Amino acid sequence: MNREEEEDNNSEEETPVRDKIYIPGTINNIRVGMRQIVLSNTETVRPDGSRSIKSNRPVTVYDTAGPYADSQAVHAIGKGIDRIREEWYGRRKDITRLELPPGEPREKNAFPVQQPVFKAREGKQITQMYYAKRRIITPEMEYVAIRENQQVEGMGLKSCITPDFVRKEIAAGRAIMPQNINHPEVEPMIIGRRFLVKVNTNINPCTPNAKEVVKTMIRSCQWGTDTLIDLSSRNDCLHMREWLIRNCPVPVGTSPLYQALAKAGDKPEDLSWELFRDTLVEQARQGVDFVAIHAAMRKEHLLLTNNRLVNMVSRSGIILSEWMDTHRQENFLYTHFDEICEILKTYDVSLFLSSGLRPDTIYDANDHAHLAELTEMRHLIEIAWKQCVQTIAEGPGHLPLHKIEAYTKEHLYICKGVPFFTMGMTITDIAGIYGYIASAVGSAQIAWHGASLISNENMMPTGNREELRAGIIAHKIAAHAADLAKGHPGAQVRDNALCKARREGRLNDIRRLTIDFLDC
Repeated sequence: MNREEEEDNNSEEETPVRDKIYIPGTINNIRVGMRQIVLSNTETVRPDGSRSIKSNRPVTVYDTAGPYADSQAVHAIGKGIDRIREEWYGRRKDITRLELPPGEPREKNAFPVQQPVFKAREGKQITQMYYAKRRIITPEMEYVAIRENQQVEGMGLKSCITPDFVRKEIAAGRAIMPQNINHPEVEPMIIGRRFLVKVNTNINPCTPNAKEVVKTMIRSCQWGTDTLIDLSSRNDCLHMREWLIRNCPVPVGTSPLYQALAKAGDKPEDLSWELFRDTLVEQARQGVDFVAIHAAMRKEHLLLTNNRLVNMVSRSGIILSEWMDTHRQENFLYTHFDEICEILKTYDVSLFLSSGLRPDTIYDANDHAHLAELTEMRHLIEIAWKQCVQTIAEGPGHLPLHKIEAYTKEHLYICKGVPFFTMGMTITDIAGIYGYIASAVGSAQIAWHGASLISNENMMPTGNREELRAGIIAHKIAAHAADLAKGHPGAQVRDNALCKARREGRLNDIRRLTIDFLDC
């Protein structure tokens, strides 16, 4: 990166004017950011010709844009956004700061500011699941309780989502809060059936321009994405991920196998547990909030794919199947799963048990290979829970509408009720370039029945801003539709306000209440 690019990357980022508000906590010293839609007054004309004016209450909505939705915030990407959770660490005696080697001259594209790295003290547990089981309400738990309720109490509505309710859901494993101790910039959020449905976006930060990486992330957050998965597959993307994490207010996840493969020269046969372990530790120290681990894919499962119309869609599944075939050994992610959990709990990194055998066609939906992998996930979930590692399990990618409800019930039963993530709930194979529409339709259905996190499998930024925006907005609508169907507290408030504005002809309010205006 030349000097001109560095100066450009450290310039103040323009933030749009939003009605950003902050709600204080009652248990902890926290400020929860939300967006408030201020509505105009209702004017009516009486029979005698006089006018009456009645004010309309503002509508408070969930906000994922962090400081990028605050017109008062000043942001320079070379410094990163505010580390809001770091001051909470001062009250904790279960973490320690890592003594890293003396700083060397900053490499090309390296993030200018070297941040401290923390981990659990020897013999201590620091995961949110561990605290929840100890009946401790953390600042993060209160934060998400306030955030999920969207101020519905002020409208006279009741909500069951209290800080203690959040604690109980996490303790039971039915919800997770992905937030690495080394990503203090992240705003606490929760994924679980009894909370708002969340939307994921895939991102690839492998570009020589850090500002473009951050811009793509900012747009995604402003349009409403709740999590980001970094799918970079080159070893030289480490620095770009640092730029991303330091400026990102939502949880960031990865598939560590991709970077480990890059270190192995892109040769699956040269992969090893040691190479993967070192990559996992490196990413955990960098601040990655959750990792996709394909540990439930066993060697014995590979034969079950022989009768498929299309073999595998998961890149990680293909990599691991080649490794197992070459070495004639069991999946090293399965054999070293205990050690993986040890690393994750040290930094409170959440575990995404991903499906390497998820079907790639409607024809192969719910086949023996996928269900066998799903059954293995149950065993791994029990192992992860013993170490208090927050866990989520991935479901199918292709499934016709009439099989969604039955599959979801089976998935939740087999996987012991952990949050359910689906990467592209494709309900037909003919959608082509409109795959995001097919995915959104299926995602609304499966989220209604129990999925907690939805995503478009093809939602990968390629430089086309409109494609990225269309994919995110389609899935935000799907998530909101599912929230309405589930009866989430306050989910219908925005719809009701828009319909009232439509009845009264308040055109500006109609525009402000639509998802296209607010989140774009």
